[in-house]
Amino acid sequence: MKQTTISVTEAARNFAECVNLVRYQNVSFVLLRNGSPAARLVPAEEKQGRGADLARALSRTGLPAAEASAWHRDLGEARRSTGTPASKWK
Repeated sequence: MKQTTISVTEAARNFAECVNLVRYQNVSFVLLRNGSPAARLVPAEEKQGRGADLARALSRTGLPAAEASAWHRDLGEARRSTGTPASKWK
């Protein structure tokens, strides 16, 4: 996602355009007040993939069995090392 920094005044003057960029072009804005970040304008629903989406995409790549097995092993190790967050909101 592309991130752009603009002043609160500029965002107010061009609010509709900013909202359209956020919604349709996946741009996010950091709004500055007196040069310091004050707020962020981001898409309501960021585009995220699920594990099933990734598995479907990988199945179409024609990845050799040995590489697919190694990737699966590495993914499992990464999941174990990072752990699951206590809260999905953090």
